[in-house]
Amino acid sequence: MTLAVKPLTGALGAEIIGADIRREGDFQAIRDAFIQFSVIAIRGQDLSPEDHLAFARRWGEINVNRFFKPVPDHPEIAMVLKEPDQKTAIGESWHTDHSYDRVPAMGSILHALETPATGGDTMFVSMAAAWEGLSDGLKAVLKGLKAWHSSRHVFGATMAGAESRQDGRIGNADRAEQDALHPIVIRHPLSGREGLYVNPQFTTDIDGWSAEESAALLGYLYQHCGKPEYACRVRWAPGTVTMWDNRATWHKAVNDYHGQRRLMHRVTVEGVALEAAA
Repeated sequence: MTLAVKPLTGALGAEIIGADIRREGDFQAIRDAFIQFSVIAIRGQDLSPEDHLAFARRWGEINVNRFFKPVPDHPEIAMVLKEPDQKTAIGESWHTDHSYDRVPAMGSILHALETPATGGDTMFVSMAAAWEGLSDGLKAVLKGLKAWHSSRHVFGATMAGAESRQDGRIGNADRAEQDALHPIVIRHPLSGREGLYVNPQFTTDIDGWSAEESAALLGYLYQHCGKPEYACRVRWAPGTVTMWDNRATWHKAVNDYHGQRRLMHRVTVEGVALEAAA
């Protein structure tokens, strides 16, 4: 089958048909699609954990997640699981993986093993498209600003009562001590596009601003970024591998499949320090 790239929406995302991520000759086309579309869903992949890791290493070093339960015998692979009796899904809120790290992860590679008959999609939004949709006046205000990101309020001791903490899907609360300061507007290290780099889950406040001022501006940006014209949606099936760029997107899991099982394996790839847009 010939490799084909089919865009999902006008803002971001593409489906890749006819590729095999184990095949070295397909990698350049996959990489080009990733840079252009920020989210790629590669269909029909029959992978072992070793295949998954080998593909991830083509992109860079692997970031071992501190908080997710690992796959047995494969500590570099995080398990993303929701059992039929569990009510909450991991990642239900809009977020960007690892923005709390001083050098945020480049991207995540999620392999679907078991999916519900209906539901369980993942939604994404483009931070470049959202940035381009702002007025010139607000863009001028945002350039030069920085914002703080933290893991403490999401993965720390204050989340002790969360279902995912109690059932062991998330752990290591004592390791939630990351705080990082990043530009609010970055130049993407691969595409060169300018884009916003704040997110509702891990961004806490704007550097040098009061809590009230930060909440007002960040709240507006979050509302703006959530517009449907900046979004795409990936529908999963067993064997789908979806990779997204954490420097260019938000994502969230759609928790609409109660009573069904959903099992994914996730590998995260290290990134580079972020540079502010000029």
